[in-house]
Amino acid sequence: MEIRKLCDEIFEDVVDIRRRIHRHPEVGMECEKTIDLICAELDKYGITYKRLDNSGVIAEIVGTKENSDKTIILRADMDALDIKEETGLPFSSEIEGKMHACGHDMHTAMLLGTARILSENKDKFKGKVRLLFQAGEEISDGALYLIKHGALDGASMGFAMHMDPLSKTHTISARKGPVWAAVDYFNVTITGKGGHGAMPHKNIDATICASSLALNLQTLVSRECDPLKSLVVTIGQFHSGTAYNIISEKAILEGTCRCFDDDVYNSLPESFERVCRGIAEAYRCEVDIEFERLCKPLINDDKAFDLMQESAKKILLNQDDFFISEKAMIGEDFSEYASRIPCVFVHLGADGGYPLHNSHINFNEDSMKTGMALAIQFALDALDN
Repeated sequence: MEIRKLCDEIFEDVVDIRRRIHRHPEVGMECEKTIDLICAELDKYGITYKRLDNSGVIAEIVGTKENSDKTIILRADMDALDIKEETGLPFSSEIEGKMHACGHDMHTAMLLGTARILSENKDKFKGKVRLLFQAGEEISDGALYLIKHGALDGASMGFAMHMDPLSKTHTISARKGPVWAAVDYFNVTITGKGGHGAMPHKNIDATICASSLALNLQTLVSRECDPLKSLVVTIGQFHSGTAYNIISEKAILEGTCRCFDDDVYNSLPESFERVCRGIAEAYRCEVDIEFERLCKPLINDDKAFDLMQESAKKILLNQDDFFISEKAMIGEDFSEYASRIPCVFVHLGADGGYPLHNSHINFNEDSMKTGMALAIQFALDALDN
């Protein structure tokens, strides 16, 4: 198969698909219009699939070269963000306050292009390529939903990619081991006893307690985490009080924890709760703790990485367009697949001009040629390996 040539031949169609998805962004687990489009395209290619309401599609292409029990998964996420688009592009979002600012429209279009090429060349490979079109990545619900519906049944290895708007178009980057971080969400409510600001001795100040907690939570990083391992504890919101002369009865801290290491990840809920309850008791306050695990650390399998790197060498325009990526504290629910089967997650350079989740981001669509070529080559090599 001349993979690059095949990708070039269908490129205009893939761009059209991407732009149609971009105009109609959908968020969360409800992606009805996007899934309608996906299913219509799969019908064109004669690919069998299972539609999971408005939250996902699982499709399969069976190679006819010879019999094999191997199944390789290729995943694309499809959900957008609650961001008002400010790109000025002729195919800008037509849905007020929603935008594909993370490149999931590109991911979905590339996987449809990949599906088309593989379906037209079934005689060139053995085994199955399973295509996962997933909603809800941004809220970390989509992967588990697809897994529940059989996405990984019998699967041997998995692959996914993510747009990298700050790297040169057509580059590929990845690394062995931890890639992106585990993501936890927390909401801590401190309750004291409100009253007149001139009589603190007759009240219990929730603001003071919450302020102490905001500082002491950082000791999880500085005094409880191995300094050779990474942990971030960020308080994104702090709400307390109703007026300048009233002692606050309630304070709310909301934020996130991020880490890579399994030991840190596993110990965090207990240590977080211990600090919260200890500080609340010291200040005579009540505390309510919500600590939600959104996604696990995303860890690339060594064998899957090595196979992908060899695949990349076959399709890259220049060999120096592959480089080792840095770890990032961003979260990605592809970690749910990677924690169950060997997987590799790569970054696709696309000269977006702005970082991910920015209202001005404008990915270079030409990068999709390289993305499709790598996904196809990886699937073929994984099935042959």
